[in-house]
Amino acid sequence: MKGGHANQFAMRIQFLVSVFIFLLSVGSQAQKLSPLALRPDWSQLEAFQETITADEFLNLLEKVYCPDGSWRKWINVNSDGALIFTSPGKPRFWLKFAREKGYERPIPRYWRTLRELPPPLPGKPLSGLHIAIDAGHLGGKWAKMEERWFQIGGTKPVTEGDMTLYVAKLLRNRLSELGARVSLVRDSTSPVTKARPKSLRREAIASLRQRGIKINNHNIQKESELLFYRTSEIRARGNFINQKIRPDLVLCLHFNAEEWGDPARPKLTEVNHLHLLVSGGFGGEELEYEDQRMNMLIKLLNRSHFEEVAIARKLADTMSRYMQLPPFLYKNPKVARLSEDGYIWGRNLLATRLYECPVIFAEPYVMNNIETFARIQAGDYEGLRVVGGMRRPSIYREYAEAVVQGLINYYKR
Repeated sequence: MKGGHANQFAMRIQFLVSVFIFLLSVGSQAQKLSPLALRPDWSQLEAFQETITADEFLNLLEKVYCPDGSWRKWINVNSDGALIFTSPGKPRFWLKFAREKGYERPIPRYWRTLRELPPPLPGKPLSGLHIAIDAGHLGGKWAKMEERWFQIGGTKPVTEGDMTLYVAKLLRNRLSELGARVSLVRDSTSPVTKARPKSLRREAIASLRQRGIKINNHNIQKESELLFYRTSEIRARGNFINQKIRPDLVLCLHFNAEEWGDPARPKLTEVNHLHLLVSGGFGGEELEYEDQRMNMLIKLLNRSHFEEVAIARKLADTMSRYMQLPPFLYKNPKVARLSEDGYIWGRNLLATRLYECPVIFAEPYVMNNIETFARIQAGDYEGLRVVGGMRRPSIYREYAEAVVQGLINYYKR
């Protein structure tokens, strides 16, 4: 047998041995699904056959989506394709790679990259772009349940969901003026989901039992509430985004916080920071869940990562300059650092993995920072005012304008 054929034969044998070990390691696994997740339809991956090379697939897995290497338990890769563990007792899915760079089939996706947008209209730099704004949390009567509420004495309560919605509406107006088509994922404090905590008691009990947590009325109530505002609500937003509005980009607006203790007697801090999140950083425990493996693979295969990071770089540049905030630095090894300056990170959140188009989480301002708190108390206003000893715009307009300028800088064409 000649050398080249011998090498190929050896590689085939090595692959078959590794597949055998792979199948043994996952063959006895029981199906696991995240709370309120439906069993994924793995046939969706058929549309991605031969749309990616082996090198790009591995690069995204190892540097962005699963840097800790735990993906190897569920995905076996060779130069021809990837064998993916789906459901217990079901056939593994074979994803075939493009044979080399330049021979990839078109990527199936509903969103458009910068290069795919039409030329802008005169004076309308964002024309042709469809942006969805996802104002984080709910606010209103739900703020205390969400634990995104605090108050000092008789001052105005700080409620993140109301603040993000206010910024979202300012941003909608500015982006529309610049020609963008803008969809608000929510335009009030009413939930997108039709579920309520009382309707989720059975699911709450199942979730507690799965995690080995004591089942009592208090725990059931807290878990029902958590499933309502953190799980069912985000899943409903994901369905709305992916199935109805189908934008080119989703901006998830948030404010950050440090530990504040008793929300009626919160601790204020001098710490303040900014960071942006995109999809990534899946860990071994998370990939145990079949739906999360599927979500990760769709995000990887539709290549939203490259658009997310490119937009996030422009946003980080303008937001850090407008806000004068340092980066927040994660110490969790599962979170993937995606920029040298520390402003952009890859993290596995429900929204970042469910929203199939490019999605960016903005996390500026620590709400219980001394200066930020003063600016929140000052409310919204036009122009500049002295707040905390400095002349500043309102915190809401600063936030919105920093985002607008970042988008203008990115979508120049």
